[in-house]
Amino acid sequence: MKFKFWMALSLFFVVLTVKAQKNQEPNPFDFGKMWTFENPPKEWFVKAYNFKPEDKWWDDVRKSSLRFATWCSASFISPDGLIMTNHHCSRDVVVDLQREGENFDKQGFYATTMADERKAEGLFVEQLIQVADISAEVQKMTAGAEKGKEAEAAAKALKDIQEKYSKMAGWEGLRLQTVTFYSGGKYSLYGYKRFSDIRLVWIPELDLGFFGGDPDNFTYPRYNLDCTFWRAYDENGLPLNTSEHYFKFNKDGAVEGESVFVVGNPGRTERYRTVAQLEYDRDFRYPMLYKFLKNRNDLMVGEYNQIKNDPAKEFEAQALLNEIANVANSMKAFGGILGGLRDTSLFGRKVAMENHIRSKSPGVTSWDDMRTAYKPMLPHAWATTHLGPSPYRGKVFNMMHQLYQYETLVKNKGSEEDKAKLLKTIMETVPTIDNEKEKTLFRTLLTEIQQDIYPGDMTLKKVLDGKNVDDYTDKLFKKTRFKDAEKAEKCLTKDDNILKDDDMMMEAARIFVPRYQEAVAAVSGSGNYRKSLEANIANQAFKVYGTSLPPDATFTLRISDGVIKAYDYNGTTAPVNTTYFGLYDRYYSFKKTFPWALPARWQNPPMELLMSPMNCVSTNDIIGGNSGSPLINAKKEIVGLIFDGNIESLPGNFIFDETNNRTVSVHSSGIYAALKYIFKADRIVSELDGKK
Repeated sequence: MKFKFWMALSLFFVVLTVKAQKNQEPNPFDFGKMWTFENPPKEWFVKAYNFKPEDKWWDDVRKSSLRFATWCSASFISPDGLIMTNHHCSRDVVVDLQREGENFDKQGFYATTMADERKAEGLFVEQLIQVADISAEVQKMTAGAEKGKEAEAAAKALKDIQEKYSKMAGWEGLRLQTVTFYSGGKYSLYGYKRFSDIRLVWIPELDLGFFGGDPDNFTYPRYNLDCTFWRAYDENGLPLNTSEHYFKFNKDGAVEGESVFVVGNPGRTERYRTVAQLEYDRDFRYPMLYKFLKNRNDLMVGEYNQIKNDPAKEFEAQALLNEIANVANSMKAFGGILGGLRDTSLFGRKVAMENHIRSKSPGVTSWDDMRTAYKPMLPHAWATTHLGPSPYRGKVFNMMHQLYQYETLVKNKGSEEDKAKLLKTIMETVPTIDNEKEKTLFRTLLTEIQQDIYPGDMTLKKVLDGKNVDDYTDKLFKKTRFKDAEKAEKCLTKDDNILKDDDMMMEAARIFVPRYQEAVAAVSGSGNYRKSLEANIANQAFKVYGTSLPPDATFTLRISDGVIKAYDYNGTTAPVNTTYFGLYDRYYSFKKTFPWALPARWQNPPMELLMSPMNCVSTNDIIGGNSGSPLINAKKEIVGLIFDGNIESLPGNFIFDETNNRTVSVHSSGIYAALKYIFKADRIVSELDGKK
């Protein structure tokens, strides 16, 4: 029955997709607008916006933008090294900067003088100083490479090129990174300058930085002060002189219809995946991932509700709340991608584009070869998703992996040192597993496996041995010796005991772990072959469209163009910007409760604050990693700060659709008003005004 269901479901999508694609025309912008600086879309900017920036404009914009550590984007916004990024990019870092009695989540932080700015050890930002298209050099050095050794030849070429550039004028002392685009169609070399003395200047309270919490996440209209200011200092401990390259702060923002640009480091997109790959994503990958995250989110929310009002568990509740936010964010993102994959109109556009490129690629069979390569992976999808060790699958399941690994070491006469380390890890876990939380996590995992296991796979039946999930879980937790330290140690410290052990946990480990290893081997076994097909396919797209198609995101600097534009949603129209009036409306509408609560200093706001724009939307193309990116106008002025996309933007992982896809930013007026009217941050206001 389950197999018939999957076949019927797939056939249903095929029928709808075929109908949808009849009305679709290939649109190059389906691949997005994340342009690289080595191939800037100069002609497109003229055509779309009647805007023809000089080379100096591109250079200033690139050098005014930053990569914030290894996870976000940022920008210089004053001549004295002032840096702007998101609150959510900073909140984990600032915890270590708190002093006794301080809680930045509740109180926020503002350094009233420059001497009060606090250094974050280990934090850094990187500025992209040099960019070079090295495609021709790589292709020349790899021409004639022996078949099967192309990757090896390319790796050597890139190493040699890096060494050459590191000695060239303007490249000395920079951190060099080679970036592959179009699966090998183009190569670029980037040179970064790193600044490692980064100090906190201002961060608002969590209630403002994450106002609306998960319910408002990926939505618009929105009311969020997701902003933080840092400052870079030089090697002499003085504020970094950034007078040559920084974005001036425009406190009025941009108007509807105005062209705006996002400059940041989008993390990862998959817009060059084939239809066969996207079908796998739609039918297996994302449904299973979404289910996994939703189930864990529900469990954590239940746990949080039990402890949130206990003063003795304040920090535990806060840590759990942060974890919930991370899981819920991923859950919503994957759910949005899955919704897009199930949208026959969007999927039909991917089919139409693939057919168009194939029609221009006579004799190329890579698309059919990719479909053939994916077929053997289907029976293993559930195992690669559900059988890997993870903190979110509970300690019992992780212990099964450890027990199997320990038994393998014993069988293969592994080193005593390795055995001792693993034994220590297991014994530390033993006293922590016998509780309802762990039982619930394990039961949840078994239920997910039962729901997603491939038709005909006997793995779970072997484990359950005729029992249902609930009965099996109850018996395992009641009977296993691995919840008792004395019994566990006796079993594990004598080799004969572990090899002969028939404990339920050990027996399950001998079934689940090899099945997981089998699945990983089956999927990874064709990995290099599939990558070669991806390279062929991306190269065909590149041959058809050239650099008029931006490459997939790689967490490297890009510029994305768009306009400030409203859109229709939920039977009405979303305005181009919200105001602080809306923030207070939600505060009172939700009876002042989290995640719509407001701190004391935000009570009784002045009318000037209430009237200020707070968030705004534009048609720019962004993805994770763009958080903290500046939103600028054609004059290179800050008009906003990127922090999110709307719910309609989530399919942007595989296709860009600017009809209702919107980038959500903190409006520059909203940032300025908060600093001026709430935090009384006069020295920073003056710095933004250019009066310092």
